[in-house]
Amino acid sequence: MKNEESQSAPIPDRKPAVAGSFYPGKAESLKEALRKAFENAVPRKNEGEVLAIIVPHAGYVYSAKVAASGFNQIDPEKKYEHIFIIGSSHRMSFNGAAVYAGGNFITPLGKVPVDKLAETLSHSPGFSANMTPHNDEHSLEVQVPFLQHYYLEKEFSIVPIIIGTQNKETCRKIAETLSPYFNEHNLFIISTDLSHYPEYEAAQRSDETIIHAIEQNSVSTFLKTKAKLENEDTPNLLTALCGWTSVLTLLHITETRSNIKIRKVDSQNSGDVSFGDKSRVVGYGAMVIEKVNSSKKLNEFNLTETDKENLLHIARKTLETYVEDREIFKPSKDTMDKNLLQQAGAFVTLTKSGQLRGCIGTFKPSGAVYETVRDMTVSAASNDYRFEPVNPKELDGIDIEISVLTPLRKIQSISEIEIGKHGIYIIKGNHSGTLLPQVPLKQGWTREEFLGYCARDKAGIGWSGWKDAEIYIYEAIIFSEKEMKINHNKD
Repeated sequence: MKNEESQSAPIPDRKPAVAGSFYPGKAESLKEALRKAFENAVPRKNEGEVLAIIVPHAGYVYSAKVAASGFNQIDPEKKYEHIFIIGSSHRMSFNGAAVYAGGNFITPLGKVPVDKLAETLSHSPGFSANMTPHNDEHSLEVQVPFLQHYYLEKEFSIVPIIIGTQNKETCRKIAETLSPYFNEHNLFIISTDLSHYPEYEAAQRSDETIIHAIEQNSVSTFLKTKAKLENEDTPNLLTALCGWTSVLTLLHITETRSNIKIRKVDSQNSGDVSFGDKSRVVGYGAMVIEKVNSSKKLNEFNLTETDKENLLHIARKTLETYVEDREIFKPSKDTMDKNLLQQAGAFVTLTKSGQLRGCIGTFKPSGAVYETVRDMTVSAASNDYRFEPVNPKELDGIDIEISVLTPLRKIQSISEIEIGKHGIYIIKGNHSGTLLPQVPLKQGWTREEFLGYCARDKAGIGWSGWKDAEIYIYEAIIFSEKEMKINHNKD
């Protein structure tokens, strides 16, 4: 009888653990700090329906302005059914995710009720109602005052989730449970800081690289980029992203959705404040995840010869500007043909003397197709883990090929794959990989060889791994400097 009573006892309120340290402990001081943060933040500039934001969780004196830039993207008049706040545990490791399944979250601004959904969610696979990880964790708590300030007197509740695992497969399973809630009726707040403890300029480079990887909406690109950054022996770099398991969980939800756009809103690091130590900094970024209009079918998308030449020019100029000056080429949007302003995924392939020198792409564009080509050119030149970054002496010897993609379509039978017409994208668990439509033609592969090479060499699941994997196909408009006889030599 006592056991039943203890199980039915109400869950206590979650009292503030970092008020007075991470943010002001008095209501009036906190209101003023938030007012200043939103006053200096990047204003709202939505391109679609906001589904999620990624925001930092450091002390307000360092990161509140960046966090406010993220919260600014939310429609303050919208009533969400559920607001999920998700962070990665800083103080303890445990299996799965812990949900605070009742009571209220208390801050100096008052009480915020925990959503009744939290209790239901705590019984799902990979989740628990373990309150211990929440007691001293700051990553969720610091987000609550932003919501209180932003929504003022409006009533809302939260679903607080702390991820305690470092296991990538567990993150995928957590994502499977959360995925049905990822829609325009709900809001996801992902709490994470970026680089930890390198010097100022190294942090800037690391942060821009990891932000760009997240924008590609690809689990494999994100994980490879994070690993590369953390294996480069950058002095004092402890991590490229402290909440990486939370971001990974988000990407597992968004990766295969064709109508998702992820974009950067704001970034800085602790060295940007007047009293910041530039020799040892922490990076902060704000990003927004939006549902964009996908009513236009990309398989109707077409490019004129002039469009192709313009995209190749943008790619070439981007390659030269980035490799020689480490700057991002920014072509004028006003001069673009309407075709180049549409959204489409793209791959950029660099070759040297007929041999692959770099190839990076995305199925989920974060902007217009000319921006996607520009961004993939930078990645192909600097972030393809198989190669060293392109150096200035190589530029004249490199040829550029661009593949503009149609949306992914899941197939039920491999007989749907047409060699030379379709590229393939294979997903199995935490593994994924793709091969472009032109590859099997160049290699003379059969359909089964196409699948085998993709499964083994790209997805890393073995030659026959495709047989019990998800297989998607897509088409591509493929063109190159060599094909279009564009001379890029400077001499």
